[in-house]
Amino acid sequence: MLNLLKTPIGRLRIIGFLEGTSLLVLVFVAVPLKYIMHRPELVKLTGPIHGLLFCLFVFITFSVGVAYKWVFSKITWKVLLACIIPFGTFYIDKYILIPQSLMHEGEDNLR
Repeated sequence: MLNLLKTPIGRLRIIGFLEGTSLLVLVFVAVPLKYIMHRPELVKLTGPIHGLLFCLFVFITFSVGVAYKWVFSKITWKVLLACIIPFGTFYIDKYILIPQSLMHEGEDNLR
């Protein structure tokens, strides 16, 4: 896990995991509690946390896209789209971010 903190893509993967988890908690736990049980407390707690993680994910995605010279129409838009779809960040992690990190493994030592 500490190795992920050493690379830009690794940091994006960590934020993606946190953002995806916060989206799942918000959509599948907090919102149903708010509307079915009339308990809005969890939405008030997780909403701002998810919003912060979402903004951080978008910022880091653009940062990594520029650093690794991703073509927006091939990679970056898919990563950005994933953060608004439940389970999307987990899918993108497996099929785009892990292969990208393996492809740029030697270059990360220079960054």
